[in-house]
Amino acid sequence: MKTKLQNGVRGALTLLVFALIFTAMMAGTYALTRDIVANNERKAKVALIAQVLPAGSFDNDILQAAIPQDAATLKQLNSEAGSQIYRAQRAARTVAVVVETIAPDGYSGKIKLLVGVGLDGRVLGVRVIAHKETPGLGDYIDVAKSAWIKQFDGKSLTAPQAGEWKVKKDGGEFDFIAGATITPRAVVKAVKNTLDYVEKNHVNLFGI
Repeated sequence: MKTKLQNGVRGALTLLVFALIFTAMMAGTYALTRDIVANNERKAKVALIAQVLPAGSFDNDILQAAIPQDAATLKQLNSEAGSQIYRAQRAARTVAVVVETIAPDGYSGKIKLLVGVGLDGRVLGVRVIAHKETPGLGDYIDVAKSAWIKQFDGKSLTAPQAGEWKVKKDGGEFDFIAGATITPRAVVKAVKNTLDYVEKNHVNLFGI
């Protein structure tokens, strides 16, 4: 009985030692890689934002210049808590903004977007950053699958006119793929909604 108890205690102590060593190793690894991981995440986000802006168009730390979306903005843009608006600056002057927004009415749910808008109110670029649209059908909104999303480049609230901010099936300007109109309708609506927001808040966003 005494031997069994001693063996049990010895086994428990062995497990405890291994647990402490493992915890220390994990903590050490985290401490060593934390800054590297954070830096890689930062670079990845800047690279993603840069996709909706002309190359070399800004010289500031665009993440540092981010504006948190307040409650009213979150509601207007259908965004989620923590969403940002990034100000692209050149020589300390804001020349464009990149807006995190959501098309809430995609075929399979929310479609998260980044929309770049220039000082003149024109779309500089749009990218889908998350969606659940049907693979092989509604996923053509992803720039990795097709160039469909690039048709927004250069568009504004006046070009096309307000009544033409629709897919062609509905009498509008924008292309779509037959059998998958719900997805592009949602994106078109969200991009126009973003342009409306930027126009109404132009002074606050650009300082002009």
